Amino acid sequence: MEYKDLAVNPVSVVLQLVGAKWKILIVKELLQSEMRFVELKKKLGCTSKVLIACLKDMEEDGLVVREEYEGLPPKVEYYLTDIGYTLRPVIEAMQKWGKEYKRLRKLMERRG
Repeated sequence: MEYKDLAVNPVSVVLQLVGAKWKILIVKELLQSEMRFVELKKKLGCTSKVLIACLKDMEEDGLVVREEYEGLPPKVEYYLTDIGYTLRPVIEAMQKWGKEYKRLRKLMERRG
């Protein structure tokens, strides 16, 4: 996505780039380590078609790098760029909020 195509609102920019369910989960996994396509697909449980589309978009947006290695069979790994790694605090905040939300919902449901 080109700069001119980015939303004006900063929150909307984040949603444009990683708002899709699979994209944010890809970032979460790649924050742990680089991964091959098959590893990502297995961890996420999405279809190949969806994963390919997400990874291509994220590569074009400068969040992910696709690195090919020679050999038989050919090896392809994906990893986050420096810009991609800046999403770490966003992911951590989402994890913290999700955990707290689940705790509060459990309390609410117990109270009836």
